[in-house]
Amino acid sequence: MEDRPSGTIKRNLYLSRYAYQGSLLDIEPHADLDMVITIPCYNEPDPIRSLNALLQCDTEGLCIEVIVLINESENAPSDVSIQNRKCYIEIKKWVELHSKTNFCFHVAYKDNLPKKHAGVGLARKIAMDEAVRRLEAIGKPDGIIVCYDADSLCDPNYIRAIHDYFYANPKSPGCSIYFEHPLQGPLEDNIYKAIVDYELFLRYYVNALRYTGFPYAYETIGSSMAVRSSAYQKQGGMNRRKAGEDFYFLHKIIPLGNFGEINSTRVIPSPRISDRVPFGTGKAVNDWQKTGQLLTYSVRTFKDLKAFIDNLPKLYKASLENTACFLKDQPESIRQFLTENEFVFHISRINNNAAAKDTFLKQFYQWFDGFKVLKFVHYARDHFYDNCPVAQVASELLSLAYDHSLHNSKELLLAYRKMDRDRAY
Repeated sequence: MEDRPSGTIKRNLYLSRYAYQGSLLDIEPHADLDMVITIPCYNEPDPIRSLNALLQCDTEGLCIEVIVLINESENAPSDVSIQNRKCYIEIKKWVELHSKTNFCFHVAYKDNLPKKHAGVGLARKIAMDEAVRRLEAIGKPDGIIVCYDADSLCDPNYIRAIHDYFYANPKSPGCSIYFEHPLQGPLEDNIYKAIVDYELFLRYYVNALRYTGFPYAYETIGSSMAVRSSAYQKQGGMNRRKAGEDFYFLHKIIPLGNFGEINSTRVIPSPRISDRVPFGTGKAVNDWQKTGQLLTYSVRTFKDLKAFIDNLPKLYKASLENTACFLKDQPESIRQFLTENEFVFHISRINNNAAAKDTFLKQFYQWFDGFKVLKFVHYARDHFYDNCPVAQVASELLSLAYDHSLHNSKELLLAYRKMDRDRAY
């Protein structure tokens, strides 16, 4: 389907240089538009269910748009094209019946995406770039862009909670939104057992990073995040990754500072099996069916990382000799990883540009960011500590950090959920 012209929006650097070119919509945005919810949709069996969940949200006094982008590659299989066209027709009819002036739904269909880049990252980018375009058109560069999925549900206070968070935190560039996968329902029991382990893995990893003292420990789930348009543009927009686009995107937003969490509402992602991406929920559930378990990173990895982070302030204004001595005293996994990543050089470089300890630490974490931490975790797994069953390590961490003792996967997940939801911001 053809792109429409970009309209009369005044020149904007991001839109002119970095955005996906061509507007999806030919309807002018409402002048009071507060928030745009973006939804990529690919080969979905029942996207109407997700739209109905949004329709039930409290939006009194707000002005909201929802953009559903049905997307497929130029070489998509015929069955995918058939399902996508069916979705387009169904959603278009639904939109005509349910859109209101202050709560408007749109659907667009891109069926010619280049096969090299087609995937969830590009689909999110196209929809989010359209959100930027619409917010810029009404002079709202700090308007809110929300990421949601076509197979997710949400609580009725979902939209209100997002709006209230950004209103109460004017300096926040973005946030993660609390999520819970369904643990029972019409699917086979093994799927729910798998999703327990997968969600436990997600929460274990973030809580393990919190245990170490790493400052950028947040969930990075594509269906559960929101950003200001200005922050989105500043960091170059969404990437085109076919998987992991959410992790890489948010780890560019989080270091801006004042990133937060919304724990007063809930997104409910789908637990279904999928092989569309090389990792993620659907892939993890599918793999679990083959092995009956999920293995993940050893607690020893995070103990080593904590020992390192606890002593970081000692490196402020440290000489090359003292930095080298510091490195020799680190756990072996940390020492080898940092040596391979030119640690002494980078500490010297950072010290040369830091006039205060806080500045030193801020610049350090710009180098030792979420990407590099994940690389270390993988390095430790590959060279030092084998992966372990997720319930085992989640239990160890709980005992270590919070003095709890649980062993059943579901009980552990419920405990981690409570900890995460009780976090105050």
